[in-house]
Amino acid sequence: MATLKELAKKPKFFTNGHRGCAGCGAAIVARQVMMATEGNAVVVNATGCLEVFSTIFPYTAWNVPFLHSAFENAAATVSGVEACYQSFKKQKKYGKDLKFIAFGGDGGTYDIGLQSLSGAMERGHDILYVCYDNGAYMNTGIQRSSATPKGANTTTAPAGKVEQGKSQKRKDLTAVLVAHHVPYVAQTVVGDWADLTKKVEKALSITGPKFINVFQPCRLGWGYDPSKTVEIGRLSKETCFWPSYEVENGKYKLNYDPKDKKKPVAEFLKLQTRFRHLFKKGNEHLLEEIQKDVDEAWQNLLKICKCTNE
Repeated sequence: MATLKELAKKPKFFTNGHRGCAGCGAAIVARQVMMATEGNAVVVNATGCLEVFSTIFPYTAWNVPFLHSAFENAAATVSGVEACYQSFKKQKKYGKDLKFIAFGGDGGTYDIGLQSLSGAMERGHDILYVCYDNGAYMNTGIQRSSATPKGANTTTAPAGKVEQGKSQKRKDLTAVLVAHHVPYVAQTVVGDWADLTKKVEKALSITGPKFINVFQPCRLGWGYDPSKTVEIGRLSKETCFWPSYEVENGKYKLNYDPKDKKKPVAEFLKLQTRFRHLFKKGNEHLLEEIQKDVDEAWQNLLKICKCTNE
């Protein structure tokens, strides 16, 4: 794994000077993913925050070949580019080794892009798909997605007199991708650069379809001071709200276990205005439900990790 100094000395394949919000987690994800490549990558980006703020015409933050796809078909687009490349190599029309990386937000990955992502994974294309999961359709007005956590306030699942934010649990997309029996699937968070870059390096060393789900704080949609992006990302891991783990050829490996230092999920929630209604008198039961859900999911993950490694 490359050290921080080694990564910092690499050419900037994703540059500064883009139009991302102050404290934007998606920009951190893109920069660190590209730091972990060797510059021999073709990037496909679904419509969304990352694409919009990094490619405002006539400027671009990408110093690699870049293709903007529609909201729903980044995986289909990158698989087509990869298939063309494989054909050219067979015909000896192209000899360079390339990596193919797709980026999509949770709206374009969990929801309207799930069909093309599933197809690309099942067909076995040699690609890496990175989801920057900020838990809503942030680019179009902070509407709920299937990645939105239970209890979160969004414009289409608002907290008020009738409902207290989204009433449903979030989709476990990482588990869905594991069920595709691909060589490599992982979860990580903004705020743990070493874990993220290590997982990207590993993924790019593996032939076949790979998927990395990155939990990405959004200072606009989550409601917090821009300086706290990294802190909130780390808290999601330390509270086990978003566990850090990887699944290589069906075997689970836990990358972070707080053991007896596991923090209560309220420490993660209280820093975000999208959850402030949960701390009002009369909503104590909602916080208890969320904590219970997190605890149950964590214990289930520990059991799976143990079982697949026995």
